[in-house]
Amino acid sequence: MKKTLATFLILSAILGSTYSCKKKEKINDLNNKKMETSTISNNSIDKMKDTHWKLKWADEFEKETIDSNNWTLQVVKAGRFNDEWQRYTNSNKNAYIENNCLVIKAIHESDKHGLNQYTSARLHTANKQSWKYGKIAARIKLPQGKGIWPAFWMLGANIDENGGDTPWPQCGEIDILELYGTKDDGLIESNVHYADSSGSHAMMGATSFKLDKGKFADEFHVFELEWNENQLTWFVDGKQFAEMGISSGELTELHKAFFILFNIAVGGTYAGRPNDTTSFPQHMYIDWVRVYEKVIN
Repeated sequence: MKKTLATFLILSAILGSTYSCKKKEKINDLNNKKMETSTISNNSIDKMKDTHWKLKWADEFEKETIDSNNWTLQVVKAGRFNDEWQRYTNSNKNAYIENNCLVIKAIHESDKHGLNQYTSARLHTANKQSWKYGKIAARIKLPQGKGIWPAFWMLGANIDENGGDTPWPQCGEIDILELYGTKDDGLIESNVHYADSSGSHAMMGATSFKLDKGKFADEFHVFELEWNENQLTWFVDGKQFAEMGISSGELTELHKAFFILFNIAVGGTYAGRPNDTTSFPQHMYIDWVRVYEKVIN
């Protein structure tokens, strides 16, 4: 009896060990698939293994709270920019870390549509992290709806808004992506703003990328800007859709350091206005943001 019991216990232990290993292998397989899905899902990400690029800085949003060494939550009253209806706060109701993502949340705080009836967040790396040239990339799931205006963009680090001595547009602005929900939730635009030789506002002109199907709110996509001394090039999921030469003498601002911004605006001169068809809250999920420098062989 004791021998039979011992044999049974040994067999149980072996089976249990086998099951545990298989279970562990299954979990590892799932984790690997998740990693493939989240970081190696398109040609754009495969390029990050390219020996031509070296990771210089990143925020993977793996901490419990937003890293203050990288980000400032800008506090801005409603209407300051582009007649937008939201006010930007530094509240963790409007920006926080969840499931290893930076989340920006636009909230409708009343049953009225109008100025100061919404809150949102605008985060930037000014005076903390800035770069001149490289590849700037982020994996993002965007919000949607009429009057919703999310952006992933850059401003010249010398802008007077953040303690510098240079006004906009002389500081330069690079829009890696903007989505105007009033236009099309499946279309994003890129643009560049600068001062021409007379000091007046000039721009590249919006260049768009439209999904073959669906909306940018349906799933995550990778948005990239490659920037060197000769040109700017934009990609969505590894597909190039825009470029601009920057060798002209009037584009000196595009050869200085820039910092990164993420935000959701609500309403505004260019974005249209939200209405009863716009659901709230709206979320912008940033899985990661990375900056690469070119490797010179």
